[in-house]
Amino acid sequence: MPFAKAVSAKSHDFNNEGNWTKTDNEKMMKIVLDAGYRGYVGSEYEGGKLSPDDGMMAAKRLLQRVRESLSA
Repeated sequence: MPFAKAVSAKSHDFNNEGNWTKTDNEKMMKIVLDAGYRGYVGSEYEGGKLSPDDGMMAAKRLLQRVRESLSA
């Protein structure tokens, strides 16, 4: 992580709370932030329940919410 130039977050599907079903959102972002990474986090949506655009927006909202909660 100290030498990372970019971080990508891949999402598949979301539960009713808007969290990923296959990844621990807060644990993943805590690792990234604790390592000192403060750059952009790219996101990919590969799920099948939402449209590609809706999946990307859901991933963006989730990443912003988690990052804000960990930075507080």
